[in-house]
Amino acid sequence: MKRRTFLLQTLAVATVLPLVPACSRTSVVGEASSPVSPINKPHEEWRELVSPRAYEILFEEATERPESSNLVYEDREGIFICAACYLPLFESVHKYESWTGWPSFTQPIAGHIATKIDFKMIWPRTEYHCARCGGHQGHVFKDGPPPRGERWCNNGLALNFVPKEESLPALRG
Repeated sequence: MKRRTFLLQTLAVATVLPLVPACSRTSVVGEASSPVSPINKPHEEWRELVSPRAYEILFEEATERPESSNLVYEDREGIFICAACYLPLFESVHKYESWTGWPSFTQPIAGHIATKIDFKMIWPRTEYHCARCGGHQGHVFKDGPPPRGERWCNNGLALNFVPKEESLPALRG
């Protein structure tokens, strides 16, 4: 790479980076029938409630390896809840096989997900979190099936599955 090209690319990145916080505002997806109240608990307190790897994913925004979660293959009726605070995030009727290696959904439960733009991969992506505890769940992409065309690609360790025949656990936090 020529020095001039390198300098111009560095200047372009340096110009865009100060704009990132302005572009990273969080917004809640859809309107819930009952509003979700955020929990303002320090992330360290969640460490005692979830596994070390789930903590990395939920509160340090790590990503698990594809095909590492059994939830990729979960096809029973039920609800997928946040692994930290147990807020219901996805209904099983909206789960589909995306062949990506992560549990994928066509839409979340309205009002239970918050989104923001992240630039960790240089180009902007829409990252989403649990609207209650702020736990990182995954990213949403515009390559899903009709009619919405969305793929909500979730880390399996950020979720727990509750089959239809079982009752939902009480929210924790």
